[in-house]
Amino acid sequence: MKILTIDIGGTNIKVKVNNDIERRKIPSGNYMTPEMMVSLVIESTNDWEYEVISIGFPGVIKKGKIVVEPKNLGEGWLGYDFEKAFGKPVKLINDAAMQALGSYQGDTMLFLGLGTGLGSALVAEGTVVPMELAHLSYRKGTFEDYLGLRGLERLGLEKWQQHVLVVVGRFKNAFLPDDIVLGGGKSKLLTDIPEGCRLGTNNNAYLGGFRLWDEHYHLG
Repeated sequence: MKILTIDIGGTNIKVKVNNDIERRKIPSGNYMTPEMMVSLVIESTNDWEYEVISIGFPGVIKKGKIVVEPKNLGEGWLGYDFEKAFGKPVKLINDAAMQALGSYQGDTMLFLGLGTGLGSALVAEGTVVPMELAHLSYRKGTFEDYLGLRGLERLGLEKWQQHVLVVVGRFKNAFLPDDIVLGGGKSKLLTDIPEGCRLGTNNNAYLGGFRLWDEHYHLG
């Protein structure tokens, strides 16, 4: 099966097929509507062949549907019919959950995406469960206020990294994972990797999109 994975971000939309090593980027921003995204993706991939599509979306997904409008994109995403627009079968998943699925190596894995915000997902026995740990209370705000970009800019690298270590320890004790993956663009800034953790890569998002169509993996 030829699969196109679309990873939607507030800065870029990245696309890749599972039978080609090339990936392509499309500039994005707070002006990006779903109609624009579909048009630009079709234009950018008009020389590629694919039968089905996986979309990683920066927001809450319930039963394969977007439930709230995204913060860093344009309007009109809620209720949008991607299958009709593309004319192909589409599976929709939270972007952090998609990268988590691509990072999975077995047993129970906790994924934390250190980026503009804080993405999170749990994968157990091949089933990925998206979570919103970012919005839970922590210190004088939320986990995202300290581990996301705002926290990094406010605290500086050294103090930000200290909070990463503390929070990872809390989640490790709470979820008892066999494996913890720290992904997202800001994970590259870590100079001290917490025990029991490994660094992920954004390229795993593509693999996660491909795995959505594999019967060995499931959405919780």
